[in-house]
Amino acid sequence: MTRTHALGALLLCAFVGGTGWWPFRALQERGLHPLWTLGLVYAVAVLALGPSALRPGPLGGRSPLQQVLSSPPLWALGAAFGTMNAAFFWSVSIGDVIRAVLLFNLMPLWAALLAWWLLGERPTRRSGLGVALALAGAAWVLWPSDRAWEGWRSLPWPREPADGLALLGGAAFALNNVLLRRHAEQPQPAQVLAMFLGGMGVAGTVALALHAAGQLPGMPPVAPGWLGITALLSLWFLLGNCALQYGATRLPANTTSVTMLSEIVFAAASAVVLGGSQPTLAMLGGGALIFAAAWLSARTPAST
Repeated sequence: MTRTHALGALLLCAFVGGTGWWPFRALQERGLHPLWTLGLVYAVAVLALGPSALRPGPLGGRSPLQQVLSSPPLWALGAAFGTMNAAFFWSVSIGDVIRAVLLFNLMPLWAALLAWWLLGERPTRRSGLGVALALAGAAWVLWPSDRAWEGWRSLPWPREPADGLALLGGAAFALNNVLLRRHAEQPQPAQVLAMFLGGMGVAGTVALALHAAGQLPGMPPVAPGWLGITALLSLWFLLGNCALQYGATRLPANTTSVTMLSEIVFAAASAVVLGGSQPTLAMLGGGALIFAAAWLSARTPAST
């Protein structure tokens, strides 16, 4: 039963992540940019952690907040987590949802490179195959099918801001996971607090900078509509995080990674039903390759 509950918790987390794009679009239609939304959502999360973040550790040890403030590795973790969220949810708010989710999930490519650099994990043939599949899938998704060959201009590069943001978010997600493994000795409460602070800080800082430069509208006047959706979204994200913590601590890492791939399915299904995407052959074919690469990567043991 414990395994069943853990798998159910991971599926719930994947469902939260896969359908999270819709509230961001709904809020954007009400004048609240995704960066402001994220800043508010994670501010609520940080406040929810407030009492435990300030509580001293066992035997009078440092509180999670003190641990975060004195640990540069936790700063890096928070920055990676914040960048991942800001880039991804901005991407799905302005672009095709399925396309953004697929480009975000190029995990085998980024994870292989970052793990080799930061963890000393040498690529294996299996991980190399995963990288090749991921690259082929990305090329298929990005290949412009609506124009004749124009030399290098026709190569499968990101052509829209949403594409670049999705790729940046995926790379930051891979870095977040690698940093969690590299600094596994850090207490879990401090890691969670660092990530929530990063989610609030990166989104809020970028939003303020772009607003000051005239590139981003300010927050709209307070209204029950967007305040209510934001509050529910905060609870939704907290539920997903709690589900991830419950499931990931009770199942092998490979099982967790494979199960979380269902987020792609939830995102694609919700995008089709709610009008966030129009599937194409390139998305289906490239998506199949990216999904296969992620599944292969999740089942590949580390090599040091």
